[in-house]
Amino acid sequence: MPQGSSHRVVLVVDENSNPFEMSCAIEVFGLPRPELGRDLYDFRLCAAEPHTRMRDGFFTLGGVAGLEAAEEADTLIVPNRPDTEVPRAKRVLDVVRRAHARGARLVGFCSGAFTIAEAGLLDGRRAACHWMWAKAFRSRFPEVRLEPDVLFVDDGDILTASGSASALDLGLHLVRRDHGAEIANHVSRRLVFAAHRDGGQRQFVERPVPDVPDESLGPLLAWAQERLGEPLTVADLASRAAVSPATLHRRFRSQLGTTPLAWLTAERVALACRLIERGEERLDVVAARSGLGTAANLRARLRRETGLSPSEYRRRFGAVPAVGTAGGTHRSQDRVRAAGTGPVPRSPAI
Repeated sequence: MPQGSSHRVVLVVDENSNPFEMSCAIEVFGLPRPELGRDLYDFRLCAAEPHTRMRDGFFTLGGVAGLEAAEEADTLIVPNRPDTEVPRAKRVLDVVRRAHARGARLVGFCSGAFTIAEAGLLDGRRAACHWMWAKAFRSRFPEVRLEPDVLFVDDGDILTASGSASALDLGLHLVRRDHGAEIANHVSRRLVFAAHRDGGQRQFVERPVPDVPDESLGPLLAWAQERLGEPLTVADLASRAAVSPATLHRRFRSQLGTTPLAWLTAERVALACRLIERGEERLDVVAARSGLGTAANLRARLRRETGLSPSEYRRRFGAVPAVGTAGGTHRSQDRVRAAGTGPVPRSPAI
């Protein structure tokens, strides 16, 4: 990785690991970002063996670093395997324990919560895992506070995601936590993926398959995102889509797993965050431009969505003067590193 990517993310690949979550981690943390002028992370893969057989023998992975690479991780993504009943290798668990002991951040995608729990690091703590394995997880690790219906859980230095696609949700949440909403939105656009699905959102929404699929909400969402500062209402969205509010509500639930009002509020909060990051200090201006109305509402919404007040958010993610540069701004490496160590943003249900 080029110079300037100081935070090292290491993913441990184990026998029978899922390739999808590995690819999600590469997409979020490993790709170069020349359009940003810097790379966000120093990313590496490592494995206990020179050749690792991936899930169901689809392919064999080779040419990656040995487990010693994990000893230098600032964030360690632990192995996730569908054979959750098979004990993890002792040397893999030891690597996870040592990483946690030295203060590294641990991340488990899908069944990765089993690895962290088997290492003895989740007792008394919150965690998420795929709903298929919730019963088995509770049986094996009764001391863990499993939250089976959420997309992911951010418990500070240990973060777990429930299923395959939620690996992207948690990955983008980490980018947002480390680098702010503006950068996370950029990464999500390259992924063509929702920038922010709340961690407290349900893993799945039970619904019948319609005889005729609903039209995509994409054009409506793009239209609304350009008008967040206007007094848009759910009725306005329904009128734009030429449907009733009830039909619009059903489409949002079906396609996004949330309500029109919750989506609109989350987008406005995300815009407010970007304005603060860009240096706008007047809360009434941020509130007006983001469509949140008043500074009081901005404070309440921002704290609900991120766990931070506007001033705290500005200190963590706002632009700071560049050393030796008149009038210029940049986020220093120290601020980027500190971003993941301050108050933990909460992920309430929408």
